[in-house]
Amino acid sequence: MTVFDWLEGVPIPEGQRAFDIVEVRFKRNRKGFYRIGQGRRVQTGDVAVVDAVPGEDMGIVSLTGELVRAQMKAKGVKDTHEIKKVIRKAEMEDITRWQAARNREDETLSQARGIIAEHKLEMKLGDVEFQGDGSKCTFYYTAEQRVDFRELVKELASAFKVRIEMRQIGARQESARLGGIGVCGRELCCSTWLTDFRSVSTGAARYQQLSLNPQKLAGQCGKLKCCLNFELDQYKEAVAKFPSPSTKLMTRKGKAAHFKTDIFGARMWFQYFDEPGASPIAIDVDDVLRIMEMNAKGEKPDDLQRFAIAEEAAPEDALYGDVVGQDDVNRFDRQGQGRKGGRGRGRNRGRGGAKAAAPQGGNSDRSGGQGKRRKKRRKGKGPGGPKPQA
Repeated sequence: MTVFDWLEGVPIPEGQRAFDIVEVRFKRNRKGFYRIGQGRRVQTGDVAVVDAVPGEDMGIVSLTGELVRAQMKAKGVKDTHEIKKVIRKAEMEDITRWQAARNREDETLSQARGIIAEHKLEMKLGDVEFQGDGSKCTFYYTAEQRVDFRELVKELASAFKVRIEMRQIGARQESARLGGIGVCGRELCCSTWLTDFRSVSTGAARYQQLSLNPQKLAGQCGKLKCCLNFELDQYKEAVAKFPSPSTKLMTRKGKAAHFKTDIFGARMWFQYFDEPGASPIAIDVDDVLRIMEMNAKGEKPDDLQRFAIAEEAAPEDALYGDVVGQDDVNRFDRQGQGRKGGRGRGRNRGRGGAKAAAPQGGNSDRSGGQGKRRKKRRKGKGPGGPKPQA
């Protein structure tokens, strides 16, 4: 929800005064406009103590200068005497008290939910926000019906020793306060930049050829996703050039009905009534309009297959290429056989030669003794021991 101040550092023209209202950001996406007053100056990022009814609240200055005037105009806030004032810049004592109040919010939220469960009220407590001086606590909740929480407020006030304010919000506002990650992998739009929540209907999904599955079309708030409206105008312009989904094509082979549409691919699929199990036939939109003109004149083409778009199969080399030869299952076997086989044959050949030559002479006995000494070393007996007699 931050606004980039592109006018920061630009000098004010002569004869003009700096706008004396600043934008202050509080917890989550709550913001307010406050008047600075004569002789006081704050900058973006300063912690300011502002006037609250009753008490004082604290927030971070998020925008100053002429862009605040544009933000007030966009949000419908008028520059009147009703705008509250910035009391002072926050000192260390103010910030310490503010942080102590913020640290109480998690525990307060947990205890308040337990109290609501004891009263058996049909409401969902989403968030808790303490005022900067810790004198007031605001509870944000959602409910399908009207809730009588008079007894609840009394018990909450006695439990937390603060002034209690109950504020009901919608499901979309609750998601904006809590935040999260959408199915697109990015942070929720309502918690980052989206401020106006327009109504979303299932007609937006129909225009975009989406399956009417509530689990896929619903967002974190349980309502239809706001992003369904983002590209709706482009889809409407594109769909206006397409024939109606209820279009039927007449051929000599039989009647064909619309199956699905690829808007950006400019193609439509049709399927024969007499062949429900057959694969749909993809036809270019211009060819569909041509067939409709023929039907209007009483003419029928022989078959839709002559207008079918050939499905281009991607070559195998384009899909996957074995660049380094790692897809061969036997790549280790070939290399291992050469190494292991060479060593094995060398050892066997040496041992076999020594054993075969042993009965033929004294030199052979020497080679046999070397083989026994090698065996003793492998068994851990070392190079010592009786030497074989020649």
